[in-house]
Amino acid sequence: MLGGPFAEGIDLPGERLIGAFIATLGLPQVNPVNEQIRERMGSNFGAGQSYDYTYLYPGLQKVVQAAGRVIRTTSDSGVVYLIDDRFTRPEVKKLLPGWWQVTHLRVGRSAITPSTPI
Repeated sequence: MLGGPFAEGIDLPGERLIGAFIATLGLPQVNPVNEQIRERMGSNFGAGQSYDYTYLYPGLQKVVQAAGRVIRTTSDSGVVYLIDDRFTRPEVKKLLPGWWQVTHLRVGRSAITPSTPI
């Protein structure tokens, strides 16, 4: 769901899509272009934030978009499993939407459900 044929243009309304598994943070590939972007971000925002702007923020945006395919309207409900243990890191967890209720199920496994309908 973070890319490929099901990333865009697929609409499964109602109960046709009630859950999703997200296995990774969706980080962009490390390649020469992204590394040049990271260097530029470092010169603009500081070396400490260059990784976040180049890799972490775009990756988490994909995760939030994927979750949005499950819970799209106020009448939708569902569960999104965040499988990557990096979702439990405080610096990553604080970047997730505030209305997500993150429940740590076991080491390396987390799930989100809305605390209140959106």
